[in-house]
Amino acid sequence: MESAGQVQRLRSEDSSWEEAIGSSRAVAAGDRVLVSGVTPSPAAGSAPGDDEPYGQALIAFRGALSALEPFGLDAASVVRTRMYLSHARDADEVGRAHREVFGAARPAATMVVVAGFADSRVLVEVEIEAYRGDARRGPEEPGEREEGA
Repeated sequence: MESAGQVQRLRSEDSSWEEAIGSSRAVAAGDRVLVSGVTPSPAAGSAPGDDEPYGQALIAFRGALSALEPFGLDAASVVRTRMYLSHARDADEVGRAHREVFGAARPAATMVVVAGFADSRVLVEVEIEAYRGDARRGPEEPGEREEGA
């Protein structure tokens, strides 16, 4: 993790894609934490299944939420989601996964169909944005989080 003023960047240790294109898994700027596109990828230890949009969406959402953990945030902090689908037919299943993960938080959500992904087995990619309230709070170090917080 690097910090420059009010901007902190979190890099995944298991993502060669981030290194290859020069990106970060999550970037905190001010009161927002933006999580880049997450897919169920073999590089992340979860191979996508063919024709499993619900399962792929759950894996992707969980991966995106794990990028919020170093900032002390969770699904309740998410204010916006974006879902990119390779097939319109998968909208209901991806929506079901979204409702399961974010139903209580009810973030603003966008779902669009795209031409495809770099890995043709991928059916869904997700992005999330979270609100952290206190713009001065940076990522937590392991063991810093208080119980019950």
